[in-house]
Amino acid sequence: MKLYYSPGACSQAPHIAAHELGLPVETVKVDLRTHTLADGSDYYKVNPKGYVPLLVLADGTTLTEANVVLQYLADQKPGTLAPKFGTLERWKLTEMLAFLATEVHKGFSALWNPRTPAEVRAAAVERLGTRFALLSQTLAKQPFLMGDKFTIADAYFFVLLNWTNIHKVDLTPWPALKDYQARVAARPAVQATLKAEGLVK
Repeated sequence: MKLYYSPGACSQAPHIAAHELGLPVETVKVDLRTHTLADGSDYYKVNPKGYVPLLVLADGTTLTEANVVLQYLADQKPGTLAPKFGTLERWKLTEMLAFLATEVHKGFSALWNPRTPAEVRAAAVERLGTRFALLSQTLAKQPFLMGDKFTIADAYFFVLLNWTNIHKVDLTPWPALKDYQARVAARPAVQATLKAEGLVK
């Protein structure tokens, strides 16, 4: 398998999952500012959507969207980072992944655009705050989003939480989120991913 990624982007979540699972995944770095690969070639020719992650399987089949790629990787070792398909626990995980993708991940969209007016940015941060408050309530009671066990949802949320550092979104109102962020960051697979993406030494 080949994973196209950009350091710190949402593609970091499947990168973490691959490390957690010990999967042999080749990684290819994408410059999202220029949409080019290291050799200067056009990334749009590889993935017409232009963003990451893109997972290319051995037979050439491609998968995109972080929450989908995460589930595919998890199912290479069923029951490790995601409950088995057909169980209520898996549906609850899918529900969480959908919430992270649509309410948290997309909630950052306005913050990435430097032309976003200050009042729109403030409204986006306020909306994110309501989502953080909900997730904080969960993480004040248990170590990970789905309970006592780290799952692909945690890989995803960890990456999204790190974006608060980039956009100077203060997590002080939610100490459970700051504790969670530190707890996930300390995992060996997460540290290995951060190092592989050149984000820590």
